[in-house]
Amino acid sequence: MRHRLFIPAATALLIALTACTQDELADDNRLPEGEYPVVIRATGLSVEATPQAAPSTRATVDGDWQGVQTVALKMGDAVKEYTVTPNSADNTKATLSCENDPHYWTSRDPITVSAWWPLDKADITRMPAVKVAEDQSKLAAFQGSDFISAENQTVTFSDPKLTFTHRTARVAIELKPGTGFTSVDGATVSLVSLSTDNENPTAIKTYHASGNSYEALTAPQTVAKGEPFIRVELSGGNFYFRPQNDVVLEAGNRYTYTVKVNATGLTLAGCEIGKWDDGGGEEGAAEDLGYNNDTTTKTYTVYNADGLMAWNEAVQSDLTINCTLTADIDLTGKNWTLIGNGTTSESGYQGTFDGQGHRITGLAITTDNPRGESAALFGGIGGNGEVKNLQLVDVDFNVIQYGVAGGIAVSNYGTLTACSVTGTIATASGSVGGIAANNVGTITACWFNGTLAGSIPGNIASTNLGTINACYYGKNGYKGVMNNYGTTDTNEIYSGASWQPAVYGMNPALTGNDYQWVLGPDDLPVLQKKP
Repeated sequence: MRHRLFIPAATALLIALTACTQDELADDNRLPEGEYPVVIRATGLSVEATPQAAPSTRATVDGDWQGVQTVALKMGDAVKEYTVTPNSADNTKATLSCENDPHYWTSRDPITVSAWWPLDKADITRMPAVKVAEDQSKLAAFQGSDFISAENQTVTFSDPKLTFTHRTARVAIELKPGTGFTSVDGATVSLVSLSTDNENPTAIKTYHASGNSYEALTAPQTVAKGEPFIRVELSGGNFYFRPQNDVVLEAGNRYTYTVKVNATGLTLAGCEIGKWDDGGGEEGAAEDLGYNNDTTTKTYTVYNADGLMAWNEAVQSDLTINCTLTADIDLTGKNWTLIGNGTTSESGYQGTFDGQGHRITGLAITTDNPRGESAALFGGIGGNGEVKNLQLVDVDFNVIQYGVAGGIAVSNYGTLTACSVTGTIATASGSVGGIAANNVGTITACWFNGTLAGSIPGNIASTNLGTINACYYGKNGYKGVMNNYGTTDTNEIYSGASWQPAVYGMNPALTGNDYQWVLGPDDLPVLQKKP
């Protein structure tokens, strides 16, 4: 919102023309001293259309001078307090005047003027720093957090105007129910991780504008990427949105975030960025981090590729961080780093990775290291590690020189349950397995359908020293397990045959699992949550 302020000479003054001659008036554009007080007629305030047609807050935030009593007006080194009188018929217009000690025009030459609201009456000579209210849930606190100013603007005698702009940023949040919620009524919405410069609050409780719309005013600042920025409290839970990139909140801009509230966290549906008084705003990139991180349970809840890559980075230094998928993930073009070391039970991944029936597509790994290098989703799954309810679709693993390759893992010392892999897994010289190259732990109700190439290929595992139970594979010329030193139950599905027997065979083994297999539209098993 821009405030257009006009500053004409007063027209109702009695001008003592005898005080000076025409020659004197013409000389250097001088005007009689003390005869032309500066009076401001404030107009041009556009009424802001808040989300979902919320009623005007009747304040400067929405283009209304109602409630603003005085402003500071600076000319030269002098600052004076001016009274604000809103127009009785139109509160977007007002008169700013000073009855006792006004500024005066001394010539027709342009002058430099600054003005601001609010002002510090203890010292009106200084423009106060922006300091907003911590609790803006009340209308008065939201209105009172606005700061406007017109700084060092040139004003002419014939067309005296000032343009006021906001010194705060305006953030609007639109809530929508997502997975696990049918309504977002009763939510409490806050902005968090804010700068405390000039004694500003680190968190702001927003004003409930109308419906599912919430708003707050903040000091200009940058909220660092990855930090929680929007917090929604609903049904006894706290849900956070963490931006993928830095959020730069600029003075005079409005930021509208449309956020879905899911049982697993917040997801960003869209973002608009525009000037405060713009009717629309430009679509901003949905700068969503792609995950929610619960530090209490050490769990990343992931819903896009960036979120999964962020978990991949975090788990490299802490192999106990859990991961739960809430959406299918496309890793096309991403450089995946294997997780955990498959040499021992202790060196592998020790957390829980729950795909919740979702698919990871586009995972491609090519290695060309003469000293040996592996390709898989996990390098090693440790004795306490678990991967379940996950489908890897159309993987493309190619170990050009010596190395080991597996679908889910190079080596499994933990538990693999209800996982599947399709695609191509190839190594020039080394073990290769559709689910795991080497199994020392337990693999239950998993299947592989694709192409294998390597010196020791096995559709479920190349070498098994653990337990493989109720697993299936598509016919490709290789056995379910090449070298078996443990317990093995693998079953082949002939080319062109239905995979329904695999569904019947795997589900009885999933007695304690939340998901089960059903036959999908392409005649391959897919996961669905148990009723």
